[in-house]
Amino acid sequence: MTSAVPMVETALDLHSLAGDLEVLMAIEAEEARQHDGIELIASENIASRAVRAAQGSVFTDKYAEGYPERRYYGGCGPSDRIEQLAIDRVRRLFDAVWANVQPHSGASANLAVFFALLQPGDTILGLDLACGGHLTHGSPVTVSGRWFKAVTYQVRRDDEHIDYDDLARIARQTRPKLILVGGSAYARRIDFARARAIADEVGAFLVADIAHYAGLIVADLYPSPVPHAHVVTSTTHKTLRGPRGGIILSNDEEIGRRVDKAVFPGIQGGPLMHVVAAKAVAFGEALGADFRRYSAQVIDNAQALGSVLQEGGLRLVTGGTDCHLLLVDVTPFGIDGRTAAEALERVGLTVNKNAIPFDLHPPARPSGIRVGTPAATSRGFGISQFEEVGTLILAVLNGVRAGSVDEAGIRGSVARLTASHPIER
Repeated sequence: MTSAVPMVETALDLHSLAGDLEVLMAIEAEEARQHDGIELIASENIASRAVRAAQGSVFTDKYAEGYPERRYYGGCGPSDRIEQLAIDRVRRLFDAVWANVQPHSGASANLAVFFALLQPGDTILGLDLACGGHLTHGSPVTVSGRWFKAVTYQVRRDDEHIDYDDLARIARQTRPKLILVGGSAYARRIDFARARAIADEVGAFLVADIAHYAGLIVADLYPSPVPHAHVVTSTTHKTLRGPRGGIILSNDEEIGRRVDKAVFPGIQGGPLMHVVAAKAVAFGEALGADFRRYSAQVIDNAQALGSVLQEGGLRLVTGGTDCHLLLVDVTPFGIDGRTAAEALERVGLTVNKNAIPFDLHPPARPSGIRVGTPAATSRGFGISQFEEVGTLILAVLNGVRAGSVDEAGIRGSVARLTASHPIER
């Protein structure tokens, strides 16, 4: 069990916003929301004081188009040092030969890989969004679904685990140029080696999007795709607990050179050097033993929370979790995911509505909610606190089912938990 992660000391900074009360009030409202509520959105976390200090640093002011020692602007000496530090640390974290730390987000990282390896109209194969995939893996509302011929594979209906036989069958039928593994709401381990064998069979690139699992991978608690995938993409927040941003990794230096050109000048201009500095800090933190203990607690907490929810009558998609997130089917209570998420937020428990595999409900009112443990673990929650959180979730949803929720009482329990595990400022 690790101590709570402190937030940046913001008091002096906020004084400078005294002349812009609208912005100041919004920031203060967000600080209060984070402190007084329990963040259960699986893709959110609490960055350390050091990460936030670096992101708020004078690197905000610097334009540094290009790469270390290959810039288009002058005055980039400090930028070169901080970016190379971030590159060296993330390569060490993932045991990767090559890395690019400039992508502004996970979506930007994926787009850069597409730009580097594909031509418009090429076929890509990704996990179906309703089965836990991600929008950028071929959804028709994104560039990936409009510029490329996107096909999908699914999970098995009986246990909701990835159906690798289905993946292989569709790959043989469609001969994709690129296969994507990873997702945004898949709670089980991914067999990256098997996916690579399928990709090799059909002559496709294998791209692993580990945005959700990255922190667990560097802690050796989830399989690493780096030895298997041609390219690995990730965000730097979520389980990695850094600033909001993206990274790209590979053990193939030739692919790395192609992706470098795709990031800049292909899809981005100057990198956000203040965010790169914060990434360097986060990577340094993730190299420490404390981060590995934290990551183990994240998984223990998710499994404890899942057990309470299951015992209370809710259904966990795939029957449980191997990571930091739970996909919960709320239809056994006769409600939908949107109703559940809204009711939980009213008492200070923040989750998001989410589709479940083979969902019979529309996307606006899906059958499930997605719940995660990284943020509350960062503020010091352990198994007993998450067991209580599970009990509170059940109380809310049972109340919705019965037509009456004790919102005041549950908010009081949330307030007690948050007060005893504060986010230090």
